[in-house]
Amino acid sequence: MSLGYALRRVVEEYPLARPDPPAGHPLAAIIRKGVPDELRGALEPIDGPFLVKGSPGRGSRWAAVPWVAIFDPAITTSATRGYYLVYLFPAHRQAVHLSLAQGTVAAIRQHGPGAEAYLRASGDALRARLSDFVRTLPNATISLGSVGELPEGYEAAHILGLSYELADLGDERRLRRDLAAAVTAYRALKARGGLDLPGSGPGA
Repeated sequence: MSLGYALRRVVEEYPLARPDPPAGHPLAAIIRKGVPDELRGALEPIDGPFLVKGSPGRGSRWAAVPWVAIFDPAITTSATRGYYLVYLFPAHRQAVHLSLAQGTVAAIRQHGPGAEAYLRASGDALRARLSDFVRTLPNATISLGSVGELPEGYEAAHILGLSYELADLGDERRLRRDLAAAVTAYRALKARGGLDLPGSGPGA
């Protein structure tokens, strides 16, 4: 299995899988293990360490937006806080987003109803901090096609990234090249102060 094939399986099969519980479902295993294993392989040529995790949802419910994330353990080991790289699978179209994103749950806990506005303002400032990556990771916004605190929070937490349509996932070389560029941006954000912005206090 290649990275592109693993991502394609999630994109194609997730809408069909949702009527069934995720427990024991083959697609849940692809999200938890198949895609992460392929990402670990793609990350091998890049000096780590990296922690890779995937989530199809919890218990008997699929996530509104399944994800597979890449963490630098020196920054965070959880999608709830800090910042990280993540593949997000929107509900409304056959696509996948690669996003450099801020931790959503921590922002919701800290800012409550103002979390989305906070994340968008922070994302704008962080994008400016990474202005030299805007050409290679041009997406300033993403759409996930789901209503709810978490999916809308993921949209707000996005800093920059790329989107792939189904046909794009056949280009393995491009996927790996884009991943390497995203890791470079991730590390650049760390070197340039992480989530700490003037007047914001510690954020990373």
